[in-house]
Amino acid sequence: MKKIRNSDEVLWCGDASSRKVVLEIADRTLQRLDSYHRIKSIMRMEGSVLHIGIRSWDLSRKRNVYLVGAGKACNHMAMAVDHVLGDRLTQGIAIVKIHEETDRFHKTEVFVGGHPLPNEEGHRASKKIIELVDQAGPDDLFIAVISGGSSALMSCPIEGISLQDEIDTTDVLLKSGAGIYEINAVRRHISALNGGMLAKRIQERGAELIGFGISDAVGSPATGDISMPYAAYKSTPIGPDMTTLDDARATIVNRNVTDRLPKSVVDYLMNAGPEGETPKAFPNNTYFLLNTLPDSCIYAKEVCEEMGIPAMIVSSFLEGESRDAGTFFASIAREIQTYGNPIKPPCVLLSSGEVTTLISDNSVIKGHGGPGQEMAVSFAIAAEKTKGACLLSIDSEGTDGTAKVAGGITDSSSLKAASTKGISLFQALREHSCFEALEAISSTVFTGNTGTNLCDLNILYVPEPKESK
Repeated sequence: MKKIRNSDEVLWCGDASSRKVVLEIADRTLQRLDSYHRIKSIMRMEGSVLHIGIRSWDLSRKRNVYLVGAGKACNHMAMAVDHVLGDRLTQGIAIVKIHEETDRFHKTEVFVGGHPLPNEEGHRASKKIIELVDQAGPDDLFIAVISGGSSALMSCPIEGISLQDEIDTTDVLLKSGAGIYEINAVRRHISALNGGMLAKRIQERGAELIGFGISDAVGSPATGDISMPYAAYKSTPIGPDMTTLDDARATIVNRNVTDRLPKSVVDYLMNAGPEGETPKAFPNNTYFLLNTLPDSCIYAKEVCEEMGIPAMIVSSFLEGESRDAGTFFASIAREIQTYGNPIKPPCVLLSSGEVTTLISDNSVIKGHGGPGQEMAVSFAIAAEKTKGACLLSIDSEGTDGTAKVAGGITDSSSLKAASTKGISLFQALREHSCFEALEAISSTVFTGNTGTNLCDLNILYVPEPKESK
């Protein structure tokens, strides 16, 4: 089944030939990244023996086998484990962002948590996970499936900090311009489960833990052989946390949010002692890393080569203001088409990372959207003179910001198309209403849950000038 569900609608508007190229690359890349197939490629049952990659476990020696998970790719990850284990699974709890009608589970209860802001259902599910762990013993096995977004979805603040405090903290930090490392430094140190606290709780019960993870951290190296246990696994609820209390304190000071964060959070973090630090090592756990952020560009480049289109990976470290990134890619597209630098057209430029949107005042928000849509809109404004240039910018998990679309796609004709409909793309950026603007010109990209979570994927296609007639 196609990953991009509204391709026909998107192709109806704008430069159809360029959009078709970009959509095919994106669709085929997302197919390869689907965690359901990644897990099932290395996990199987033979009798009572569970095989994962090069490791094996005799489940007849286990009293209970539990599945716990959270993340924006948790649907497909949890389904794969649930389907492989079958009746060997005692109980499962999965916290997802979107519960699709096509999701099918045997023994796993699914909760729809909140993202980017935590919600009550995610909090309730997290408490059920704690109850499950606290009654476990040395003969039990936990299999955890974790992807990006788990910090919000698996919401369970420590005693003295309310769920609303955690929601408000997340909201302030997301709009402060802070990077994800800074945001996580704060969130993990006020959580009873995140930052490795779930793994610590399992360890204290003497139970065994196997973890499947997808790393969306900017700077992670590309994955190698996923059948091999990954010794350097870190962060998330099930791995050691590299952020520190000092990092959390520095974020509060550097981003000047002391007066905007809940008092309970600031007071706790500024006064917490060594006992408030997150765990830094779990040498006895077994982890398998399914994908990392650079993989999306690598797979997309392979798809381009199969299609016979020269491709270049520009960066898998892309961060900063989303609208600036869109303008930058438009300038590169013009350089390519005019002078053939740094690569001659027709060609594709690929990037991944995690751009952000600074919103210092909520009162300016007049609509919906996210960094991917803002990047696509700013590209459209600057790309009018590069005929046929087309940029797709999506969050690879399937939702971008406050909109239930993966992102946006625009080309050199999008600015005129919007103007014809009386829509100002400049105003859409100012008022953070890019979803409404792009939806009006059939330029949002809808995928639903994709089964992966590797932050942003940006695909820029630049044809030769003659192709844009």
